[in-house]
Amino acid sequence: MEKKWITVTGGTKGIGFSILEAFMQEGFNAITCARNEVELENLKVSFGQRFPNQQLQTFVADLSKKSDCQHFGDFVKNKTARLDVLVNNTGYFTPGQIHQEEEGVLEKMMETNLYSAYHTTRTLLPLMLSQKSGHVFNICSIASIMPYANGGSYSISKYALLGMTKVLREEMKPQGIRVTAVLPGATHTSSWEGVNLPEERFMKTSDVAKAVLSCWKLSDCTVVEEIILRPQLGDI
Repeated sequence: MEKKWITVTGGTKGIGFSILEAFMQEGFNAITCARNEVELENLKVSFGQRFPNQQLQTFVADLSKKSDCQHFGDFVKNKTARLDVLVNNTGYFTPGQIHQEEEGVLEKMMETNLYSAYHTTRTLLPLMLSQKSGHVFNICSIASIMPYANGGSYSISKYALLGMTKVLREEMKPQGIRVTAVLPGATHTSSWEGVNLPEERFMKTSDVAKAVLSCWKLSDCTVVEEIILRPQLGDI
């Protein structure tokens, strides 16, 4: 049986890492990218030992740049003629308020949190369209539906990503391609470094990955349009 392929952007840490790990445990071949070449090499060595019968291809890219999105997409298409799952996970968080943020924060957030998903999806969708199947997951945020005082440009960009996901869902309905927005609340990742809260107050990245995997496992007749996950004790 031909192995399935998943592409995850930003797969060296956090939610991206856990999703990559979960799908490779299911037997997938995988492709990921990140800005840090050393972290990519370490990931490739580690997963090569854990999953010796599968491929993990890596590519150095800064997906806040349109050209890097396109180069990464071309890299993926050179490695596989099929794509079963695409996870647009690239993103970052900087707290702030609209009236106090540094100049340029909105532009940077939009480039990283929205445009990266837009350009990567446009580059890779032809693989799914040609096979009339596939599943796109966009990693949004609780900030996509609930504004909060220190969200600023991050929340704006995540609202926009949720909007893009809904548009893509409508477009892909007749194409056999499922589209899911993933909206995690506070998850124990590097974004929360320095916060004086116990680890158990946050969700685990592995739980987000399990939710994504379980949605993919549904039949082609069904799509989970949105996954909303929050810490048991609520938002932080």
